[in-house]
Amino acid sequence: MILLLGNRATWQFMIELTPRQQIFIQDDVTTHLHHLAAYLKQIQSLWAQGLSQELMLTLVKESRYFIEWTVPDMVKADDIDRAAELVDLGRLLTEWLFNWENIWSDAEQKQSASLETSYWLRRVLEISRTEPESMSA
Repeated sequence: MILLLGNRATWQFMIELTPRQQIFIQDDVTTHLHHLAAYLKQIQSLWAQGLSQELMLTLVKESRYFIEWTVPDMVKADDIDRAAELVDLGRLLTEWLFNWENIWSDAEQKQSASLETSYWLRRVLEISRTEPESMSA
């Protein structure tokens, strides 16, 4: 779609939301974070069991979407530091996806990923229970 503004033409892209995203974004940030924490808990459990590689991949990918859909609302609420933390988690998940075969086949890397998941699960739950830093100051 092209919009004409004065003498300039500007491109405006319409991004269609998936049905899942439409449902997800209707909730508040706290609910978003609880969804993310639930997925991290499942990932943590699967790391510990060493099972269901395909399910884990799905959960990791979905968790990245949850982060992508949550961070803009946090930024709008001027909760930049915590939004940045979630972006860091998203980067970690992306790194796992790029190195999945190496991680999955190495017990030490699996253990490290399991520990990282435990940390991020606790941190996401902490963030979900507190007011945005900009609001509490």
